[in-house]
Amino acid sequence: MNAERPPVLIVGGGLTGLSAAVFLAHHGVRAILVERHPDTSTHPKARAINPRTMELYRAVGIEEQVRAGRSPISGNTDLVHVETLAGAERVRMPNATPEDIGRISPTQWTLIDQNQLEPILRARAVEVGADVRFHTRVDAVTEDQDGVRARVTDLATGRSEELRAAYLIAADGSRSPVRELLSIGAAGPGTITNLVSVFFEADLTEALRGRRIIAAYVNNPEVRGTLIPIDNDRRWVLNVSYFPDRGQRAEDFTEERCTAVIRAAVGVPELALKVESTHLPSWDISARVADAFATRRVFVAGDAAHVMPPTGAFGASTGIQDAYNLAWKLALVLAGQAGPGLLESYQAERRPVAEQTVRQAMLRFAVREGKQFQEVAADLLDETTVTFGYRYPAGAFAAEPGADAGPFEEPARPTGRPGARAPHLVLGGPHGPVSCLDLFGDGFVLLADGAAGDWTERAVAGAGRLGVPLAVHRIGPDGEFTDPEGAFRARYGLPLGGASLVRPDGFVAWRSTGRDTAPDEAVTGALRTLLDRD
Repeated sequence: MNAERPPVLIVGGGLTGLSAAVFLAHHGVRAILVERHPDTSTHPKARAINPRTMELYRAVGIEEQVRAGRSPISGNTDLVHVETLAGAERVRMPNATPEDIGRISPTQWTLIDQNQLEPILRARAVEVGADVRFHTRVDAVTEDQDGVRARVTDLATGRSEELRAAYLIAADGSRSPVRELLSIGAAGPGTITNLVSVFFEADLTEALRGRRIIAAYVNNPEVRGTLIPIDNDRRWVLNVSYFPDRGQRAEDFTEERCTAVIRAAVGVPELALKVESTHLPSWDISARVADAFATRRVFVAGDAAHVMPPTGAFGASTGIQDAYNLAWKLALVLAGQAGPGLLESYQAERRPVAEQTVRQAMLRFAVREGKQFQEVAADLLDETTVTFGYRYPAGAFAAEPGADAGPFEEPARPTGRPGARAPHLVLGGPHGPVSCLDLFGDGFVLLADGAAGDWTERAVAGAGRLGVPLAVHRIGPDGEFTDPEGAFRARYGLPLGGASLVRPDGFVAWRSTGRDTAPDEAVTGALRTLLDRD
């Protein structure tokens, strides 16, 4: 049995695992990825990538490639709750307009089927140097002070080998074998409902009544499920619930049964349709969060760390954002620029976000299951706030004393505080308008008011003594970037001559408050602390 030692071993070749391979490569880290399935997903599954995640893909240079693979339903906007598609709407979920999002982000929602996105990510991962091995099963995982050992088997040849890595990312799905091997539990409601996916062809023009739906959540005495367009024409999928505790089975969905539930969902008793297959994929909707997101050398991400109902389209993006949070931290630790304490911030930051996001998805799911919208409205946050407004309660940043500890802020009114996403602002650059978010993604960045003194150069020198590159960008009349809206200091909560230190993942690590007698030393001190440097 041969032993290889990559810096990072990724287990799981879905959206989170493949994204992790791309993000790690962006920071110069080589990874081996293993996935037990022979190929990427053939099911549409997750169909919406939120704008925050598109910012991450933008940062690693694949935003346009992802957008080019978008689904035929990309122009659709309606999320409706109905008794039947042909009947009256119970609720139409509010969605942010492109104009609203444009004030918060340089990018937008992208509707792309999972079976279209995964091949893009796989090809990119291979292109940037990841060793991607599908049809490979993990049989055992052990860890010690120096690294992780994994015994894997090539399922095509039956050949086993041992891989030795410094760290392992478990992105191997909701039933994560790695999480089980490490005895990491999970808490939450668990399985909420079982479903089968019925693909069919039909003309639903009359029932749609001109609506362009992303999804219609159907709830009536005969069927509970979700109608989703595939090609925005005649192909559809109905994800329909069944109930094992009532003696129901996926095998009960014969062609006759499928035809009946489709007609009941659409609300047209004599609807002409064609069921595409009676070999139906079955799956479940669950809600739970892993008890731990990390051990000494293993990090749990994506569905292995948290699962949630698809209502809200938060699940896939939350997992991809896990990977982005982790990639730069692993890169700095592996390069010797940070101590292991930096990696402890992964759980401190991402687990609370997962808990809050699961809660928001569950509130939306309650409406899908028949609860009145008014019953949950007081606790329901809009999708833009859930997407952009989450804040880390603790982690790799210099927390400000007395700061509001709430888990969310309103993205249209950002605070700029440490632990929050650095706000988007359109700047005037040497080559035209640019989002300040496009300045992030590689290393630490100091955004400084144009009136800031030469202390910023001393901050660069202090970071250099730590072996950490620090880029400085001055904003304002005397800076390299202009501030056409005059909003930089207000959006980032800065005094005249102040600055904001932004992490490689676009979150604020520190900002000047006007009370710093030596702001350059404050920057160096913040870096030293968050990087776990003596």
